[in-house]
Amino acid sequence: MPAAQPDPGVAGVPPIVLASASPRRRSLLELLGLRFRVVPSAIDEVLRDGEDPGSHVERLAREKAQAVAASHPDALVIGGDTIVVVDGTPLGKPADEAEAVAMLMRLQGTTHRVETGIAVVAPGGRVQSSVERVHVWFRPFDRHTAEQYVSTGEPMDKAGAYGIQGFGATLVDRIDGDYFAVMGLPLARLVSLLRALGWHYTFHGIEAL
Repeated sequence: MPAAQPDPGVAGVPPIVLASASPRRRSLLELLGLRFRVVPSAIDEVLRDGEDPGSHVERLAREKAQAVAASHPDALVIGGDTIVVVDGTPLGKPADEAEAVAMLMRLQGTTHRVETGIAVVAPGGRVQSSVERVHVWFRPFDRHTAEQYVSTGEPMDKAGAYGIQGFGATLVDRIDGDYFAVMGLPLARLVSLLRALGWHYTFHGIEAL
């Protein structure tokens, strides 16, 4: 396991706050050995008229991070948002099991795009954000398979009604791009955004450049 970051505020290291309730994003930050607080934002996630998916997720990532940063001005605040796009149509989280099955049947045997927006707000309010795009190929499967998968409960809080890190991995034939972006937090991109804000990830935490 990677070494944990020093306690927030020690030796000039700002506290880290994850502006998301996503357990996948939390597990990915833990994978980096970072100590952080989880403070979910409560912003409206509706797609605006004329807004393309990439702009949508980047805007939401920024708004989530900035909303939480307003009450945590001395922290590094990380926000993220993910959407699935198939044939030009964005798919968010399913409202119920029937919609989850319908989403999966639309995705089976086809290629879709996952767009994940990520933003970091530094102490003082400076912000950096970006979008990671990944193409995902699903293997063909029948409605019974989709219904069985939905019955596990895994798809219900995920864009496109699947999780690549769980049972949903069995539905994926291959991907082109960042696996962690499909999970909801592109880690290499996160490190780049931190660096742009003056912070270096050292495998033992973060430090000022």
